Amino acid sequence: MLAVVEDLVAELHPEQPNLPDPKLADKLDSDLGFDSLSRVELLNRVEQQFAVQLPEQLFATAETPADILQNILSADPTLQEKMRALPQSPAKVTPLALLPEQATTLPEVLEWHSKQSPNHTHILLYGDGEQPTPISYKKLWQGARRVAISLIEHGLQPSQTVAIMLPTGADYLFSFFGILLASATPVPIYPPVRLSQIEDHLKRHVRILENAGAVMLITVPEAKSVSILLRNLLNQDLQILVSNDLDRESVSTPLPRSRPNDIAFIQYTSGSTGFPKGVQLSHYNLLANIRSMGEAVAITPEDVFVSWLPLYHDMGLIGAWLGSLYFGIPLVLMSPLRFLVRPQRWLWAIHDHKGTLSAAPNFAYELCLKKVRNEEIEGLDLSTWRMAFNGAEPVSPATIRRFSSHFSSYGFANNTMAPVYGLAECSVGLAFPPPGRIAPIDRIQRRPMRESGLALVAEEIDQSPLEFVACGAPLANHDIRILDKTGQVLPDRQEGHLQFQGPSATRGYFRNPKATRQLFDGDWLDSGDMAYRVGDEIYLTGRSKDMIIRAGRNIYPQEVEEKVGEIEGIRKGCVAVFGHLNEATGTEGLVVMAEIRETAPDTQERLRTEIIRSLSQLIDAPPDDIALVPPHTVLKTSSGKIRRAACREAYEQGELIKGRPPVWRQFADLIAAGLPVQFQRWRHKTGELLYAGYAWTLFLIGATIVWLLVILLPGTGLRRRIMHHSARLLMKLCGIRLQVEGLNHIPENRVSVLVANHSSYLDGLILIAAVPFTFHFVAKAELLDKFIPRLFLRRIGTFFVERFDHGGGAGDTSFLSKQTQQGETLLFFPEGTFTAREGLQHFRLGAFVTATQNRVPVIPVTLKGSRKLLPANCWKPRRNPLKVTVGEPIIPAGDEWQDAIDLRDGTRQVILETCEEPDLSWTP
Repeated sequence: MLAVVEDLVAELHPEQPNLPDPKLADKLDSDLGFDSLSRVELLNRVEQQFAVQLPEQLFATAETPADILQNILSADPTLQEKMRALPQSPAKVTPLALLPEQATTLPEVLEWHSKQSPNHTHILLYGDGEQPTPISYKKLWQGARRVAISLIEHGLQPSQTVAIMLPTGADYLFSFFGILLASATPVPIYPPVRLSQIEDHLKRHVRILENAGAVMLITVPEAKSVSILLRNLLNQDLQILVSNDLDRESVSTPLPRSRPNDIAFIQYTSGSTGFPKGVQLSHYNLLANIRSMGEAVAITPEDVFVSWLPLYHDMGLIGAWLGSLYFGIPLVLMSPLRFLVRPQRWLWAIHDHKGTLSAAPNFAYELCLKKVRNEEIEGLDLSTWRMAFNGAEPVSPATIRRFSSHFSSYGFANNTMAPVYGLAECSVGLAFPPPGRIAPIDRIQRRPMRESGLALVAEEIDQSPLEFVACGAPLANHDIRILDKTGQVLPDRQEGHLQFQGPSATRGYFRNPKATRQLFDGDWLDSGDMAYRVGDEIYLTGRSKDMIIRAGRNIYPQEVEEKVGEIEGIRKGCVAVFGHLNEATGTEGLVVMAEIRETAPDTQERLRTEIIRSLSQLIDAPPDDIALVPPHTVLKTSSGKIRRAACREAYEQGELIKGRPPVWRQFADLIAAGLPVQFQRWRHKTGELLYAGYAWTLFLIGATIVWLLVILLPGTGLRRRIMHHSARLLMKLCGIRLQVEGLNHIPENRVSVLVANHSSYLDGLILIAAVPFTFHFVAKAELLDKFIPRLFLRRIGTFFVERFDHGGGAGDTSFLSKQTQQGETLLFFPEGTFTAREGLQHFRLGAFVTATQNRVPVIPVTLKGSRKLLPANCWKPRRNPLKVTVGEPIIPAGDEWQDAIDLRDGTRQVILETCEEPDLSWTP
């Protein structure tokens, strides 16, 4: 019985890979996608297979395969005895692959794991307590699906962008994949951390949300008031959703499937050298990067990843979470705050869960050295930790030495630290070292490097060399080159601009063509970093925009910042060094901005003297200016990088002297800044309402006149001509441009079946205006219950069919077939209904069975733009151009069942390509 069902499902949906095995309890309509004609075909095949005659009412009443099976056994009681006598065949065993190698999108990866190992623990999530909460693949899939359905019911369209402003937790995990399952695009942004910087935080987010075109923002209830303030600053509508509300379930809501080249999410760069830019990363980019990193790390099923990295940062999102998901290894996940408050929790999590892999920026290793006391880690065992990735910011050789030395007594091997290099424009990873290697540290001569960028190895007796750490070789299928300012490839040990290429590379910045053009150099992408190479090894020296050129010498800001941060009284990690153009001399000066807590004049004078002395020794020259500022003045990115460009701007505009305004003043300024924006939005909405009122007035007047003429005038041809000209006049008066192509494809003297996509209440009116009105609409029988439309539709020759009476489906098809035989051309909307959500839905078979039975051509008609003009559940029309495209006739190959399916699929593919909307065909 189930084999018959499975074969028919496969025939009906040949475009759907990996169809699940049907079950006796599956619903024929919502779970298996059978319309009335498919049910008729199923029951006919069942009767042939089992040599029984089923009752006619079963065609209308059967809801599941179990209902049909029960009737089969009732029709032939001997079948039960025959079934018992059959030899029992062994259960079908499907060999399990180790990895989802056939997956082409992130949802396919999660779906694969949820089917292969549904109850396997995917994440151990630490919240407020000391015990983690397990999240299985099945739980993640179900939670994400509920979020996807909730977002769709809130009006989310495929390809739209949704911002996630959530802390690390189950809601974030469900929301991220829920957006992907809705075929939309997540935009991770970070929640506010300090109220003292709320104004700067929200203004940066306004630019991100406007650039991303976000239509929704998912956040926690506690941040809703801040989110509303953020929305008031935007020049666009933003729907704010609380994660608690995104928990709806529905078996009937179709979820579209993403394609490999669709944007998986937009990762906004850290903005350490300027305003953040939205890096577009496709599913193909991400899976290529994850697979290449897994190969470089030599991941095995025994690995365990431990992470506190924020999920809005690419290292935490892709490197930790999505990488663990793909390779099916457990991820121990905690929030950044849990780590920052007590850094030893990270180390204990590695101990408790026998973690083998973990990653962090350089500052995290420094924080452990500074904050973790020996008595807090007594008994700690880090011997299972085989790779400690150090990236996302410059890697300090001193940190590597001190961390490896200090924690060696706790089992941390000297070959565990693994400096890596990556950037958002390459998904996340670009260069990795081989496992089990002690990180090489290159000691080079300071003067040749500063004066000519030549990385000559320093002698052992050299007391002040420059030191850089090797970050490994390019990932498989990726490449790196080092260029000089003229674009020439440089040899080994010569510093230059790093460019890269590979399958992980972005297609460009979202809605930022200027920055995208600057990013590409032919097939290569500019990293914005300075580096040199030794063989395959890559040594990063700094950001090109941050490099300070003074008296013809290169000064590396991170080296100066680290040196100043070592001075007692200076907040380590809170120093910014940048260049400032001295307009009087025309040269670039060196400015040091350092945070301090002490404000006494003598203390400040001592610190200034210490800074001058240290830098005179380090770079042979004192700084041009020193700005000693209070805590939290030095601006940083969400990942903790120094925003040197923003610090320079604040310095040049004198904002350091003014200091930050109090929190209440920042809120007041934000509210005031939002008032003009809200006024413009009010004007726009008022204009939309006025237009809607004007359009409805014209429609009601015109509809009343046309309805009376259609009812009173004789002759179907005259009535149709009046409707055609009236519809075109209405669109002209409403300022709607109608473009029609391909009318020559409709044969004048031959019967045909017209098939159109359905996306608006106005589709019938649009077709009447666009296509010569010589056809009969095929409409739903529910309209017969309403007097005014029933009388009107009958006068223009409409035929009615039942949508929900499965028993009447065959009769309706027979009636329509007779009309075709009598020379009538029919127009079907095979989707049967429409929604506000963009996308072409599954086609019912009635139109195509009618065409095959009578050997008449099907003509695909595509409507484009009507959904935006007047979508479902909306009565406010908007001015929008319309296009109607009539395709070439498609001739049925025969009159068999498979011929009707092939005709349906071919017609649907033409309309799908022409309407340029997502594919929302039925998916199990």
